[in-house]
Amino acid sequence: MRAEAQNSVEAIRKSLSLLGQRLDLETVDHRLEEFNARVEDPTLWDDPAAAQTLMRARQVLVDSIATYKGIEQDLNDNIELIELGEMEDDAEVVAEAEAALKTLAATAAEKEIEALLDGEADGNDTFLEINSGAGGTESCDWASMLARMYVRWAEKKGYKVELQSESAGEETGIKSAAYKISGPNAYGWLKSESGVHRLVRISPYDSAARRHTSFSSVWVYPVVDDNIDIEVNPSDIRIDTYRSSGAGGQHVNTTDSAVRITHIPTNIVVTSSEKSQHQNRDIAMKALKSRLYQMELDRRNEAINEAHAAKGEAGWGNQIRSYVLQPYQMVKDLRTNHETSDTSGVLDGDLDGFMAATLAMEVSGKSRSEARADD
Repeated sequence: MRAEAQNSVEAIRKSLSLLGQRLDLETVDHRLEEFNARVEDPTLWDDPAAAQTLMRARQVLVDSIATYKGIEQDLNDNIELIELGEMEDDAEVVAEAEAALKTLAATAAEKEIEALLDGEADGNDTFLEINSGAGGTESCDWASMLARMYVRWAEKKGYKVELQSESAGEETGIKSAAYKISGPNAYGWLKSESGVHRLVRISPYDSAARRHTSFSSVWVYPVVDDNIDIEVNPSDIRIDTYRSSGAGGQHVNTTDSAVRITHIPTNIVVTSSEKSQHQNRDIAMKALKSRLYQMELDRRNEAINEAHAAKGEAGWGNQIRSYVLQPYQMVKDLRTNHETSDTSGVLDGDLDGFMAATLAMEVSGKSRSEARADD
């Protein structure tokens, strides 16, 4: 077996090892038997919400088992094909099997990352907010670049992206934007992006071609599942309507249909600026419940809470990631030290490496905390 193929085999086995640990192979059959016994209970659907939760949990386990066994079987099959091809001196069979191993290694690596997405809300859809920070026009332009980056990332994942609200910059770009991103594990993937993002470049708006530093903040929080009951006291909210704004044009809505909801106890503000005021109220209320749910998750999850607390204002000293376009090309995450010189790829949505590094760091941190607790 050639070196490249051997590297693929080792990478796949490493991914399988992690997947096996997350799956807990010693107990998986017993857990599946328990799920099956509960599913066959005739009283299961007496409580529809509990039944749906159980069915989802069972399906996650079934899918995880199928993924592990499928990768393991494909690995063994392709190793056998290579051995057979080498014995019969069939270079074509060997080449096809080696190419299949390379593809399988990429798939296994992706499944390895997905196995880390086991938080309470990781499987949910997500809201993503972007706000320009210190830097005026430069930061508004940077905020629009970030918005494009995340939209491209979501599109590559096959996720559905819906613009919830947008405030245009005075000269260019955006002051703020809010999106709903829907798809499997959308929140789990994007949650590590919350924080301040810093851009260093030669400004296209500076006639002297000087280097500028810009900041924008990103906040990610999960869409509340229909089975999660978040109560909002009507006396705790203030609902305002206002004239929505956008880029302009004959089809732009100019009625006072946009809705802003302020949650007075927490000072959380959410907005929506679709054409229907009724629709805007519904969207904004869902966003508010999601924000309140995120606060509850923060209280229960110290790691997430620390990440949000560290976000701070969109300015110096609070950034989680730097994007340097001049005098050199580098994107570096300041939490994990993961970096790449492919700045154009990152700004075009190639973010999985950064997300994976943060997820791995969080899992490692949780493991150390659990070990200290056991001691």
